[in-house]
Amino acid sequence: MSVAPLRLPFVSEQNARTISRTLEEPDWLLEQRLEAVARVAELPAEGNQLFTPYLDLRAVRWESLRPYTETGMASAALDAPLPPGASAFIRIDGDAVTARALGEDARAAGVVIDTFADVLRQRPELLRDHNASDATLPVDDAFAQVCRAVWAQGLLVHVPPGTRLAGPIVIRWSPGAAGRGLIARTLVTIGEGARVRILEEQGPTGTDAGDGTSLDAQRLWWGTTEVVLGEGATLELAGLQEFSRDTVAFVTRQATLGADARLRWALASVGAELHKSRIDNLLVGRGSSVQQVEIGFGGGSQLFDLTSYTRHIGEDTTGDLLSKGVFTDRSRGYIKGLIEIQRTARGTDSFLGEFSMLLARKSRSVTIPSLEIDQPDVRRASHSSSVAPIDEAQIFYLMSRGLDRETARKTIVMGFLEPVVARIPLPEVQERLRGLLEEKWPAAASAAA
Repeated sequence: MSVAPLRLPFVSEQNARTISRTLEEPDWLLEQRLEAVARVAELPAEGNQLFTPYLDLRAVRWESLRPYTETGMASAALDAPLPPGASAFIRIDGDAVTARALGEDARAAGVVIDTFADVLRQRPELLRDHNASDATLPVDDAFAQVCRAVWAQGLLVHVPPGTRLAGPIVIRWSPGAAGRGLIARTLVTIGEGARVRILEEQGPTGTDAGDGTSLDAQRLWWGTTEVVLGEGATLELAGLQEFSRDTVAFVTRQATLGADARLRWALASVGAELHKSRIDNLLVGRGSSVQQVEIGFGGGSQLFDLTSYTRHIGEDTTGDLLSKGVFTDRSRGYIKGLIEIQRTARGTDSFLGEFSMLLARKSRSVTIPSLEIDQPDVRRASHSSSVAPIDEAQIFYLMSRGLDRETARKTIVMGFLEPVVARIPLPEVQERLRGLLEEKWPAAASAAA
């Protein structure tokens, strides 16, 4: 079964040239855009034959969406205070950077958190060193190439070698006005031996009303997180997506790990009418490792499409990947993953787990874990998956300890999701996520009843 290429009105050579000219980009960036436009026209919207039956974009009203083609920085952006406990901060609202701040430790270490436009004017080598090729995004993914073709906002987070920051770097995004869309790229470069935490929050604009489902026009957020980890570097990256229900969101994350590098993903998604995510982990350096936990909690008619690819390339690499979904009402979840162990990857240890809980009769989920192994000399290569309602034996056990049935059900679901919540680096954001999950529960309980 084949899938046709994406046919999007805003992805064209003319539009790419217009955006590049507006941003006064160098020729090498324009060439990237034009190559990506050509790829979008040729690539199928889903290239993996295992996953093609589960591509569903019917919720997107493409005709009502007009992505921004020009972005800027608000005049007061540099005067913003740091969030409590953070070492650096930037906020992007639609077509403008509205806040940016560096703490003393980040400034002293030479940390850069700035737009592509400013970096190209002040230190262009930082961007070109890591972004001059197509290696930071999957070339076989049409959704990633849309970002490369017509992004209007670029953000660079650069951490020099040996840096240790006390608090996380906080990045906050909102999609902008109804009927508009923000297409953005984020490039994260972590130098050798550095240890950093990043918190990326994706939330509604200040003008959103209710859940947004009654608005005539949707909002669009389409972004990337492109991570390059140097030898011996450690990055903990947590993400919280809480867009309003009138938003459709597409996100591509790819990380390339050097020797002995360590990466931990902790990603939670509760908002948006449609959320489509792809994560690519490239374990290139010997001894590199990735731990990944991802959750989605759907209600109403929400759709979560969560895909991960982990490619073991270097020797003695380790992967531990866990995706969980909870779905109620008429919501759906597609959880798909692939572990690839290449011939060079002797000594690999890799596990992929995908698990969904269904809290209502009309909710649906599919889990598709898969393996491709071209090297028999591995420590472990395994996967596991399940789709089921809450285990009645667990409910009975908690009720035997004095809990009523509904409290027991809620305790089991919240415990199922807690491994991601606990990895969020700011306590107040942890509590906000717990609150968002709590808000989803009344609908789940009534649907189950």
